[in-house]
Amino acid sequence: MTGPTPEVRGARAELLDLCARGLDWRVDPARVLEDPSTARPAAVLVLFGVLDATPSRTDDPVVARDLDVLLQRRSRTLGHHAGQIAFPGGRLEPVDAGPREAALREAVEEVGLEASGVEVLGTLPSMPVPVSNHLVTPVPAWWTRPSQVAAVDHAETVDVFRIPVADLLEPANRASVEHTRWGRTVRTPAFTVGGVLVWGFTGIVLARMFDALGWAVPYDVHRVVQAR
Repeated sequence: MTGPTPEVRGARAELLDLCARGLDWRVDPARVLEDPSTARPAAVLVLFGVLDATPSRTDDPVVARDLDVLLQRRSRTLGHHAGQIAFPGGRLEPVDAGPREAALREAVEEVGLEASGVEVLGTLPSMPVPVSNHLVTPVPAWWTRPSQVAAVDHAETVDVFRIPVADLLEPANRASVEHTRWGRTVRTPAFTVGGVLVWGFTGIVLARMFDALGWAVPYDVHRVVQAR
């Protein structure tokens, strides 16, 4: 594999800057927790790197074609977010010093990556997830030495893959998902790439990060796809 292009190296610097300045998730009021003091802390690893096998299919990408992000598909037998596309991650445990350590530990347990090849870039503000009563901290990271990944525990994860960021940003691959919460209709960002639908918490995190990084391209927010 050749080294990362200048555009990919630049993406790492932009992610570092984003962690330093933070962002506002602009969550819908329906996502606010009734009692944040009862929420369970959790963390997810938002891992970017260089995709060495399948570059983006987008003809005119706004980011490097070989920049990717690691995602997984959750098992349909789980109690919350069953079958959805997600970042590796989970609850903070007593052994974790904080969100960074929890996100990396969970990623090792779920997808089998080598922690020594991952550079944690920082953390972003925590986001409430009312359906499971969690307060989740996204932990952006950079893959300095990619390793093989796969679903380790099929009771939790059934598939692991790396999606080119340029394909996620392609306007034709962007949409919205509508669902009802507390008697009102909520519309949140979604991505549809190669038959994979990314929505919910993961879709919101990626969409807001792309906005804050200046990578986002205008798309039809009124195009609604069915959540599944």
